[in-house]
Amino acid sequence: MSTAPALDPTHTALLVMDYQPAILAFVPEGEDRNALLDRVEGAIADVRANGGAIAYVRVGFADADWDAIPASNKSFAPLAQHRVMHHEDPAAAIHERLAPQDGDIIVRKVRYGGMSTTDLDQQLRERGITTLVVSGISTSGVVLSTVIDAADRDYQLYVLSDGVADPDTEVHNVLLHRVFPSRAHIIDTTELHALLRAG
Repeated sequence: MSTAPALDPTHTALLVMDYQPAILAFVPEGEDRNALLDRVEGAIADVRANGGAIAYVRVGFADADWDAIPASNKSFAPLAQHRVMHHEDPAAAIHERLAPQDGDIIVRKVRYGGMSTTDLDQQLRERGITTLVVSGISTSGVVLSTVIDAADRDYQLYVLSDGVADPDTEVHNVLLHRVFPSRAHIIDTTELHALLRAG
């Protein structure tokens, strides 16, 4: 069982990041993808039931966002060049199985991290959120960027090991086992369930 401290749900938000059809396409289809959605859907329900907040982060670009991306940005210049992931495209919407409800936080970003190009940090602080449970695709993209940024902003962090995925299994494992533990408690959805009730 986890040695992670119990969660106080009233100061906790579950981050659901980049769970969008275009990005889920990088997760193997079939059982893997469905199981991942099942687990995150369960985590959302768990956090809601215990009075925690849900914060959705999605990537999506308006024309002005594409125009503002410099050619020097190795990751995002190709997206701008090909006008990929327009914010109104259904492929950039939050997956229907994880659909937000009234009162949830929803932010749209234009870079990897969940906080660097959004007001997510401000919205969380306005709600008294000090603890983040992180789920997202991909482990080496949004999850890595957001964990490092949120750690620097002094959030207490938990990474949902079975609520993150990456096309590169080796990178995924190195991050979960070697990089994230210095900044976050690594738990799975079963442990989350127990920690919410222990809080």
